[in-house]
Amino acid sequence: MAEPKLNPPQRAAVTTLAGPLLVLAGAGTGKTRVITFRIAALIKSGIKPDRILAVTFTNKAAKEMKHRAMALIGKRRRGEQGPEISTFHSLCVRVLRRHADKLGYPKEFSIYDRGDQETVARSALRDIRVGHEKLRPGDLLHAISFWKGASIAPDVAETSAEDDKKQLAAMAYRRYQEHLRASGAMDFDDLLLKTEELFARFPEARFAEATRFDHLLIDEYQDTNGLQYRIVKALADRHRNLCVVGDDDQSIYGWRGAEVTHILSFQRDWPEAKVVRLEDNYRSRAPILALANTLIGHNATRHDKVLRPFREGGEPPRFIRFEDETSEAESVVREIAHRIDSENPERVPPSALAILFRTNEQPRAFELELRRARVPYQLVGGLSFYDRKEIRDVLAYLKVLANPSDEVSLLRVLNTPPRGIGASTVETLLEQAVSAGQPLWSVLPAAMASGDIPHHAGERIEAFRQMIEGYRARLCSMPLAELVRDLIATVNYKSEIERVYKNPGDVEARWHSIEELVNAVAQYEERSEGASLLGFLEESTLAGRDEQKDDDKKKERQLHAVTLMTMHSAKGLEFPHVYMVGMEEGLLPHSRSIIDGRSIEEERRLCYVGVTRAQDTLTLTLCKARMKWGKARPQIPSRFLMEMRGETEKAQRAAEAAEKLFRGELPESQGGEPAAAAAAESAPAKKKRKKPAVRARSLRG
Repeated sequence: MAEPKLNPPQRAAVTTLAGPLLVLAGAGTGKTRVITFRIAALIKSGIKPDRILAVTFTNKAAKEMKHRAMALIGKRRRGEQGPEISTFHSLCVRVLRRHADKLGYPKEFSIYDRGDQETVARSALRDIRVGHEKLRPGDLLHAISFWKGASIAPDVAETSAEDDKKQLAAMAYRRYQEHLRASGAMDFDDLLLKTEELFARFPEARFAEATRFDHLLIDEYQDTNGLQYRIVKALADRHRNLCVVGDDDQSIYGWRGAEVTHILSFQRDWPEAKVVRLEDNYRSRAPILALANTLIGHNATRHDKVLRPFREGGEPPRFIRFEDETSEAESVVREIAHRIDSENPERVPPSALAILFRTNEQPRAFELELRRARVPYQLVGGLSFYDRKEIRDVLAYLKVLANPSDEVSLLRVLNTPPRGIGASTVETLLEQAVSAGQPLWSVLPAAMASGDIPHHAGERIEAFRQMIEGYRARLCSMPLAELVRDLIATVNYKSEIERVYKNPGDVEARWHSIEELVNAVAQYEERSEGASLLGFLEESTLAGRDEQKDDDKKKERQLHAVTLMTMHSAKGLEFPHVYMVGMEEGLLPHSRSIIDGRSIEEERRLCYVGVTRAQDTLTLTLCKARMKWGKARPQIPSRFLMEMRGETEKAQRAAEAAEKLFRGELPESQGGEPAAAAAAESAPAKKKRKKPAVRARSLRG
């Protein structure tokens, strides 16, 4: 059945041409269609195209919107401008080009990229005589970006600094801004911040910009941060012809400053606003939408709306529990391989399938199985597991244990984490190795006696060498996963993560990657006869091999590949067949949300986004146990699974058990007891690993 051009609610949104308008556009309800048709309707009503401004968040979305709008409008008379459709940042650049001199910047100001910013950050740190050991340029830039996003000026940052490090960063922030101003430059964050400042300090500039347009349309309004919200109000307050389109149920970017309250409070900000709800979903089959509606109904703070299916019928979503993450990956990939098999009469193309996950560590097991099954895939929105810095660092340690003559790996870990072996010392060692015609490892024992190397550096080199030799001696006498775990602790690799990444969320994510590597070692040992370090390194090297092809082949592969992506990255996309994996407490909802308790509703919205990506079939999987630092730990099924099925009491028990577990009130080893109480049914443990299919059981209602 063909989708109608405009249904009654869409038509109401398109034909409401004056005053504030809130369009609550549920998932798959034709949001972009409404915006583009509304632009065309405004022009047909007599509004000049160049008096219309539409703003969205990405260049891709702006380009698509402009293309679709111009197709509806048709050819314009020569010299007649079209509507202005752009991102927030592009809009602010144009505003500042006209008025930057009022703020003390040239109208031809430069916009600094990340590399330029790091250069300025180093200069600022030198100005206040702070070395990189106290505050790294990257950490300073992270702090500055946070302050700018919150509209915090350098003087306010200094007075509110909580500790000495924040005080140093605030002082450097002031110098950083002075360097930018002296260079006639702004960074990316300044584009929004300086536009807000311009409107606040110079009413005539605000009036000039507000009178450029008679109509303002904002896409994805639920994703606006405080700066964007205030800029929109300044531009629309005069004519009040403001149309915002969005869905509070898909507000999933609170961690980067988006405030769902903006869309929830729209009628308070604009009391005369008309509200139109788009609830006819053209994407998903009825059983999928039934789950989505039931799930999101558990959020207390939301606009009331219910998605209605345009496409009736369809298969009910499946809930499948596996013994562990290896079984989960094996079974999901086996089913995908069958679905895309050329001999399957119901074959679907690989691009019709997507595996969605909550965290960046989860796809490792799926990547491994997809490679083994020779299923083409693309990992969207992140590095392949084995390409991450922390994974490459730890693998380099393991390569040195296996083969100390591996000079590339040895050089990578010799001073990682920093242990006082500087670049000049390394250069001297390399010169000695070249002179002696020996591998670098062979000249390390003589480092302490070398007159060319400082004594303290020689001691540290010897300590490093003895540590490596000690672990090499233990290779045959202890389980490999235990050895790797001990090595990571001995070198204190967590200190390296904390040194490189100052954001607690980044530290946690990187540390989880290390944990996942230990899990990979343990799983390799469990399934391999005669497991060895060399065997594991060979497997991981083959799994992590870069696929370097030309752009045309890459594009072709993407069109003919299964998609792996986080639920955050999947927003705005759709797939005929979706697998949502790892549906467990601690993953979805994430452990951080469980601990702080404040963002469970955002986690539920994220789950809702995942569910509503599916067009025809949806499979939700979870594990009875999952590896944590190489050891199997019982898992608690996600409360969201029970909520979707209408099992509110079981969902509450799962939530209570998870809160006790992640707040340290329940030993991790006991996680299975509350999990069993929360689960729909228990799945019997199966020890044999060769038949994962028999260990999967449906959680039947």
